[in-house]
Amino acid sequence: MFYREAGQFKSTYKADQAIFPILQDRMAIAFYLAVAFIAVPIFGSDFFITSIMIPFLVFSLAAIGLNILVGYTGQISLGTGAFMGVGAYSCYKLATIFPDINIIILIIASGFFAAAVGVLFGLPSLRIKGFYLVVTTLAAQFFLEWAFIRIPWLYNYNDSGAIEVPQRETFGIIVTGASATPSVRYLIVLAIVVAMTWVASNIIHGRIGRAWMMIRDMDIAAELMGVRPLYAKLSAFAVSSFYCGVAGAMMVFFWLGAAEVESFDVNHSFLILFMVVIGGLGSLIGSFMGAAFIWVLPVILRAVPNFIGIDVNAATVEHLNFMIIGALIIFFLIVEPHGLARLWALAKQKLRVWPFPY
Repeated sequence: MFYREAGQFKSTYKADQAIFPILQDRMAIAFYLAVAFIAVPIFGSDFFITSIMIPFLVFSLAAIGLNILVGYTGQISLGTGAFMGVGAYSCYKLATIFPDINIIILIIASGFFAAAVGVLFGLPSLRIKGFYLVVTTLAAQFFLEWAFIRIPWLYNYNDSGAIEVPQRETFGIIVTGASATPSVRYLIVLAIVVAMTWVASNIIHGRIGRAWMMIRDMDIAAELMGVRPLYAKLSAFAVSSFYCGVAGAMMVFFWLGAAEVESFDVNHSFLILFMVVIGGLGSLIGSFMGAAFIWVLPVILRAVPNFIGIDVNAATVEHLNFMIIGALIIFFLIVEPHGLARLWALAKQKLRVWPFPY
């Protein structure tokens, strides 16, 4: 009833092609941002912010990075966890070498190191694709894991082999380390994720994004039409790895506080791939939906039995989580390959014409 376009006239091509052409959509986005920036820090508990919201935002950014590569360019990758590790270790080394530089600048800068590594391991995509590219990115995952363990310089020769986040201040406010409050860390992560999502949206709807999608749909035809596969594929690997690297740096500096190589293993690569598949390939909002579903589902499965008075051990909850996620992946691949984002788009379209037939 309230989701109507009546009276909303568009007089320019720019307005007609806007990402959110309907006033109600723009109002909803403003409402969500207000809740995220104002309501969550004020009313959210430390547990809710630290254990749910911060990891949700971090994994959402990593899912956006992988979605750029898989959903928009059609280049399958299983090295997301390793590229996140490159960003984390790069940020740790930058923080050690440049202790006086703002940590937020170092986190963004660490993404460029991940982008360089992503381009290096993306070179085989110029000759191979499909299953062979999956094997290549999986080899990158294992090689980088080996480097994180076998090169002591990366973790400053710590006996534990872990990278530990130093305490840093921004404008007199502690933003990293044990003394940093969850609300401060959350607001910084949220601001970075919102800004980078906006940048990704503009890239995707521009010339570079159209080249990516042409390569995804039919690379030979795209090349005949003037799209250069070298630039298109390598730029996709660079941007994707950049986003994953920033996500990995934020995961360590604003969430975990310390990390070992197990924090960037192949299981995380599969986890983020599941977020993209369930959320929706080729959809930014699907990346957020998939991350929310995959990360919040185990929390719900643990909370519901306790709420109704049933004692369920952690192993059973973990097995149920794997079973549900596996079943949902099969369901979406068969019934709706575009995931939750497509279901959300269909629901909005039906709402726009309700109560008339769709």
